[in-house]
Amino acid sequence: MSSLRIDALTQWAAEQNSLNPALITLSPAGGDASFRGYFRLTLPNGDTQIVMDAPPAQEDSAPFVAIGNRWYAAGLPVPKIYAANLDDGFLLLDDLGSTPMQNRFTDSAAVIQYHEKALALIAELQNRASPTALPDYDAALLARELDLFPEWCMDKWLTLPCPSSWEALRTDLIHRALQQPTVSVHRDFDAMNIMINHDRLYMIDFQDAVAGPISYDVISLLRGRYWRFSATQFAELATLFYRQARSDGRLSSVLTEADFITQCHAMAAQRSLKVLGIFCRLTLRDHKQGYLARLPHFLDHLEDSLNGLPEHAAFANWVRLTLRPAILQRLAEEHP
Repeated sequence: MSSLRIDALTQWAAEQNSLNPALITLSPAGGDASFRGYFRLTLPNGDTQIVMDAPPAQEDSAPFVAIGNRWYAAGLPVPKIYAANLDDGFLLLDDLGSTPMQNRFTDSAAVIQYHEKALALIAELQNRASPTALPDYDAALLARELDLFPEWCMDKWLTLPCPSSWEALRTDLIHRALQQPTVSVHRDFDAMNIMINHDRLYMIDFQDAVAGPISYDVISLLRGRYWRFSATQFAELATLFYRQARSDGRLSSVLTEADFITQCHAMAAQRSLKVLGIFCRLTLRDHKQGYLARLPHFLDHLEDSLNGLPEHAAFANWVRLTLRPAILQRLAEEHP
């Protein structure tokens, strides 16, 4: 970030608080996979706010502002947006602290406890936020996401072809996603995007929210980047969500518990394949570091998901016998 942009950001943040820029301080407060950056603004009285720097040439902050304001008005736990300058890409937000949920994963009991709390937060989102104003998570978007896998992981990184079983899996995953009830979907409901502030969970990084499948945020959480649940634990947590959704009417009694678990496996397979493609794209196109090292974790998630879809055993065998060895070999070559 250039000194000129830092100066402009500081000047703007000071103006929003009716202060001389010399009376405030900005300190780095992290970043993410996008081009956004975050700074902690300390005011003369000791209060803090978060300043988001989202260069408009790379980031469109309008969806973040629109969704954030709607969800905040609905009483959902999201940061309050105090001010937004979309032309320059500057936003002023509540400071939710520095404790993402994964920092509380101190033992297996804590992991279960916080995932149960986060599942309750998904229910809160789905019950309070109407999906009508959000873009549709339609067949075209699902297909574009799935196609990140053959394009970026297979072709551009591994230079290998997909198996003949790919097209049947791709078609089936799209079909199963579209069969589900439509709700507000955060779309990256992973532990890193859930902040803990005064023992309450808050959602951040929601600018890509869509109107989509009811199980999507569930599997973003349960098959995220910081933990791998056993098949039994995954089923127990997914069942917990299912029963709450049945009780408050988000899921019909026509859908059995077993069928919902299968939908979760299919949705998790779609997301795992997408993530494998995205992490390769972040590395190759955006020159981001550290993402390739996470591929084996999501490969585990993919295999766990395919284990719940026995009709795609051919693709699962290819993952085990071809894809996994190829990824591990390439990683060993790049980081001997």
